[in-house]
Amino acid sequence: MIKGTTVLLLINAFLLSLGSIGCSTNPSKSSSNDPGEGGPLAIIDAHTHTRFTGEAERTTKISMTLKQYLQEMQDAHVVGAISHTSPTGEGYVDLRSHGVMHCAGLDRKVNVKEVEAGLKSGKYGCIKIYLGYVHQFAYDKNYEPAYQLAEKYDVPVVFHTGDTYSTEGKLKYSDPLTIDEVAVDHPKVRLVIAHCGNPWIESAAEVAYKNPNVYLDGSALLIGDMAKLPKEDVDTYLIRPLAWIFGYLEDPSKLMFGSDWPLNNIASYAEAFKRAIPKEHWKAVFHDNAVRVFKLKPVR
Repeated sequence: MIKGTTVLLLINAFLLSLGSIGCSTNPSKSSSNDPGEGGPLAIIDAHTHTRFTGEAERTTKISMTLKQYLQEMQDAHVVGAISHTSPTGEGYVDLRSHGVMHCAGLDRKVNVKEVEAGLKSGKYGCIKIYLGYVHQFAYDKNYEPAYQLAEKYDVPVVFHTGDTYSTEGKLKYSDPLTIDEVAVDHPKVRLVIAHCGNPWIESAAEVAYKNPNVYLDGSALLIGDMAKLPKEDVDTYLIRPLAWIFGYLEDPSKLMFGSDWPLNNIASYAEAFKRAIPKEHWKAVFHDNAVRVFKLKPVR
């Protein structure tokens, strides 16, 4: 599809990056957290992991502890979050009292009894499919029970898409274009393409643009502390792609903020993320869309 606004959007994204020269991405030195409503912007982090090993994450060196997680939520004014469990459930910690919803991670075959029990009890509020890490396509018949459960319990299904954080992942399975088939066959199920399919952001944006039941989360397009990375890298690999995606979608309700903690410092990622989104749409992208897609009732 060729959209008439594409050239203008690319120019706007370029101007955004030029206009940001000299702007700090350090939350402690920026006033951009004020949405103009008399207080800080309340954020929902639509993509985190809460396997608290106590170790430092191998790339970011962020301490993987509950204390660090809750501190970063507080620093970034995060009032609710989504946490993804592993297919084995390893590392699950019930954080619902902190406004955190847990996704049931799936392996090649769905343990229907276990997943349904978790959805019914409220332990889980969504389902996570690890495309690429698990070597089968989103439309594989093995996942059909998951889509049926998602429709029955009115919960979204989140897909890992794009690059994998492991050399054992197989990228053909994590292409976001494959989500289109699931979206067409399951129009009543809300589907979330995690990481905007990075680096296949154009495919991810098109799938979300075309299908009313598909949404994107912009987690981990770049990892680390955005305030400490070269500004050129943040502009090139995070801000410009997000600005293009947001413009292409032509619908502010389609994109959600996510950090992929502990692969990112939440506050610095949020500050950089804001530079890609027009300020009048911050509330939608950073809060309202996730509340609607995941049916959240965040703690305030």
